[in-house]
Amino acid sequence: MNNTTLANPAPLGLMGFGMTTILLNLHNIGLFDMDAIILAMGIFYGGIAQIFAGLLEFKKGNTFGLTAFTSYGSFWLTLVAILLLPKLGLADEVDGRFFGAWLALWGIFTLFLFFGTLKAPKMLQFVFASLTLLFALLAIGHLTDSAALLRIAGWVGIVCGVSAFWLAMGEVLNEKFGRTVLPTGE
Repeated sequence: MNNTTLANPAPLGLMGFGMTTILLNLHNIGLFDMDAIILAMGIFYGGIAQIFAGLLEFKKGNTFGLTAFTSYGSFWLTLVAILLLPKLGLADEVDGRFFGAWLALWGIFTLFLFFGTLKAPKMLQFVFASLTLLFALLAIGHLTDSAALLRIAGWVGIVCGVSAFWLAMGEVLNEKFGRTVLPTGE
């Protein structure tokens, strides 16, 4: 039997992004130290699971999903490498301003993807709008060495992560029940 109906990979990617983003930003607001929990989630769920979701979006012919999930999965893997390579003695400590420039590039990329959501459900638009704001605040915070701005960014990041979590669960539950259980702004 040939199954021509493919499952929706977006909830996997959104959960990988959302849960990892929440954890990182619990650190950014000062509740927890950067530890193995965040790094492991960054590698396996934020990184690898999102890349898998992106590749499955490719199979479905969704260029936006392919680009977003594989890019943000690579973001998480790169972020973990940036944090770990100096600790392993394989690279120098990261310059905070250069890190801010790296975050700014991700913000610009995310802004362009946000424009790609304008015909998508409102919740997806919110995920990308809040992520664009998050990257802007993080970039400026690191470029100016502003702890206060980084803490504000942490709160924005928690909201962004929760919105991705909501959208993922909305897609799963709404499909499973055949009706709107969690509204996503369709």
